[in-house]
Amino acid sequence: MFFPMFDPTMVLLIPALILAFWAQARVHNAYRKFSEVRSASNLTGAQVARRILNTNGLQDVKVESVPGELSDHYDPRSRTVRLSEGIYNSPSVAALGIAAHEVGHAIQHHKGYIALRLRHAFLMPANLGSTLAMPLFLAGFFFTSLKILMDIGIFLFLGALAFQLITLPVEFNASKRALAQLTATGLLADFEVAKSRKVLNAAALTYVAAAAMALLQLVRLLILRESRD
Repeated sequence: MFFPMFDPTMVLLIPALILAFWAQARVHNAYRKFSEVRSASNLTGAQVARRILNTNGLQDVKVESVPGELSDHYDPRSRTVRLSEGIYNSPSVAALGIAAHEVGHAIQHHKGYIALRLRHAFLMPANLGSTLAMPLFLAGFFFTSLKILMDIGIFLFLGALAFQLITLPVEFNASKRALAQLTATGLLADFEVAKSRKVLNAAALTYVAAAAMALLQLVRLLILRESRD
């Protein structure tokens, strides 16, 4: 019998853990490197976000500064692009790429991008799965009379996995839109685009790692489930 917190199936997670650590290292290295490269336009992340939003008819979308490092995100509920202080006030090529990426999400929202809509639909199941899946699975694993809880836990975990998988096209598409907008508007010079792309590609790897971890965790749960039969 396996013990689900530390057992031989844990080795399945090692590749995803390695990928996650490598992705985080790449993000921070790329960000540190290109946050020191001032863009030719000398515009800050906030100014670039505002210009791209206005160009796309999104004057009603706000741009705000939030605390933290790389805490940038788009809030569809309040229609607000929130940029970390280092991005909001910086004229670096890294800041411009990240700011444009978050605006890419605002453009997705405006255009009704199907993958973004699906991700929003899976947000509640994902939160539920992340919170309840493992406790229910463990309860079913340890108590034979409650074995059905393992199946319920796995079913709930599928919501979290679906969210991670749907996130991939959403993030890659936002980066694609960001680079297209920066190029079309001339906010980044041609020789600067590749530098911003490196930052965005590194960030995308973190989402790949998260999806890989969720997928391998599901495989692990299924193996553990079979071990109890």
